[in-house]
Order: sequence, then C-alpha cells, then structure tokens
Amino acid sequence: MQSKNLIDEGFRVSLIEKALFDGDLEIPHINPPKKIIIPNGMVPFSIRNRSLKLGFDDFVCFYENDTKFRLILTDTEKYVDDLKRFEGVVSPDCSLYIDAPLCVQIAGIYLNQAVGYYLQQQGLYVVPNIRWGDERTYTTEIFREKIAFLGVAKHSIVSIGTYGQIETAESKRYFREGLIEMLEVLQPEVVLVYGSMNKLIFKGLERKTQFIEYPDWISRMKNNINKKNV
Repeated sequence: MQSKNLIDEGFRVSLIEKALFDGDLEIPHINPPKKIIIPNGMVPFSIRNRSLKLGFDDFVCFYENDTKFRLILTDTEKYVDDLKRFEGVVSPDCSLYIDAPLCVQIAGIYLNQAVGYYLQQQGLYVVPNIRWGDERTYTTEIFREKIAFLGVAKHSIVSIGTYGQIETAESKRYFREGLIEMLEVLQPEVVLVYGSMNKLIFKGLERKTQFIEYPDWISRMKNNINKKNV
C-alpha cells in the first residue's frame, strides 16, 4: 500500500525494524562503508536521470527543496532499484530550520538516518548526510548528546551541503559552529561538500579532514558549457 504521507505509516518505522539505534533518542545507525568511495560528482534526486543521459558517474544526493524528494521519504521501497543504477547515494537532507521547534528538527534528523539506513540494507552504497539546525542540535545544551551526529560512524566518510544554506550572517554562523562540532565528534576521514566552500566558514578547518567540494548542478552545467566554448 502506498503511503500518502509520513503520518500514514508512523514516520516510516517499517524501514528500521532491524536497525541499531544510537543515543537516548534512538536515532537509526548507518554502518560505515567497508571502503571509502569518492564520487566523481553529485546529482540531485529530482533530476538524477539527467546525470545518466550525460554519462556522468554520480552519486545521488538530496540537496534541493524538500518537496522535490518527498517521495523518497513516503515511498522509499519504490526507489531502491532506481537508485541502484548509480554508484552511491547520500542520505536525505530534510530541512532543519533554525527557527523551527526542536521536535521538528529532531524529526528531520531521524528521517535522514532512517531512509539512509534502509537504503544501505538494500545494498546501496550510502554516505550519511549530516544536517544540523540551531545550537540545540549540535551542542549538549538540551540533551547529553549532540543529536545531529547520532547514528553516524566515526572516522569514515560523510557529506554536507552548503547550497542554499549559508545565505545570511546568522546561517553562516550556525553552519560554521555546527561544522566545528561535527568534525570534533565524528572525526571523519572525508567530508563531501555539495556547494561552495565559503572561506569564512571553512577557515582553519582544512587540516581537520579531507574536504571534497562539488559544485551545485546549475553551476556544474554552466562550467561545462564554458569549457566547451573555450
């Protein structure tokens, strides 16, 4: 039966029936890959077929408006075979608005991990997306754990997205603070970055890990056109 929305199926609990959980909030755990694979590029879920038509060897990501990938949340099972056409996938990037109630931000963290866990169990290569909201999600101000990082293995590969997330001074501050905390808690070997690496945000952090920057799809296509015209 197709789920019409997240409430129909209890926030997709069927996806995590055999999952291990991290922390007091019991966030589903995504296992680290046996081997770190660096994607050649990233393509947003809603336009993934364009990548195949162009012959790109991309990972599918969800760094776009939530409405464009809501079906991966409500009908995850339906897209498993479709996503297996790609080398890998980054777990979803449900928005964690910094002005949203904390329960909403926690729900986003849970859904990102739940879908990522399920896809991994179906044999896909999954890179955990790390998304934090306000300081309550990346500090111990409220909980004894930094909840934005629960369910993710240390010393492995993760992904983050700056595209559309660092447009104001306030959002830049939150992003840098959360990034510093993420690097301290997870100590990742590799961090994939979808979008530009703003110098003020990433200053002094370059030696903490290996950052790999990927242009957003629009910028990538413009760059390809410019190269052809040279």
